[in-house]
Amino acid sequence: MREIKLYFKYLRLNFLTGLQYKGWPIMVLQVLIVVISDPLGLILLFSRFGSIGVWSVEKILLIYAMAVTSCGLAETFCRGFDCFPWRMIRSGDFDRVLLRPSSLFVQVAGSYFHIHRLSRVISGISAVVWCLWKLGIQPTMLNIIIILLALIGGFLAYTGVFIMTSGLAFFTIQGLDWIYIFTNASYQVTRIPMDYMPKVLRNLFTFFMPMLVISYYPASAVCGWGESYFKAFCALPAGLLFFIFSTFIWNFGVRHYKSTGS
Repeated sequence: MREIKLYFKYLRLNFLTGLQYKGWPIMVLQVLIVVISDPLGLILLFSRFGSIGVWSVEKILLIYAMAVTSCGLAETFCRGFDCFPWRMIRSGDFDRVLLRPSSLFVQVAGSYFHIHRLSRVISGISAVVWCLWKLGIQPTMLNIIIILLALIGGFLAYTGVFIMTSGLAFFTIQGLDWIYIFTNASYQVTRIPMDYMPKVLRNLFTFFMPMLVISYYPASAVCGWGESYFKAFCALPAGLLFFIFSTFIWNFGVRHYKSTGS
């Protein structure tokens, strides 16, 4: 309980610090415009050529929005791990963190907070609600639970990617750009209809980084596209397993840490 209170205290301090910058509303608007305009090409493509088989623009956007929301939640509440290689490893600031009598995980997770990252979460949730409404899906208790569990599982999965990057940074000193294929690049893959997605991508984002498990399968179960509710409920445990796997890499890196500070 003490560590949880400390984490939210970190977030509160970083939030208030961000509000001191007078241009923060512009930053929020900037991210909102980027998030909204990102799938614009997809929308224009479907409006010009119509549906691709059974895949309409609302179906694709629903899967895409769930992945974007999950990524946005991880960026908002665990941004510290995303910035860890540059802010703590290369600068040597992690040495000071090690001296404090508090959880390393909490200190790193709450060390950085971007208020404008909330735009991704808000726009993503709005898109999910809009797509479900356009598809005529009833907001039953079961459907709401599946969506919420999928977002929690997605949050854990994307946070796991940030933690994995931080764990590897103990050995590489700086972040590895290729690993970001599992964050920003991963939710771009959801714009490909599942029936036309290359098998290698389906396997990669299902059995390693469970991005499709936390986006496609819950959406398919809720909307009645043929996937079972059992697969939909796998979103949370899949995200949790990937999160746990990432923490093993993080803890291994911590045990082999060597200071890079002056």
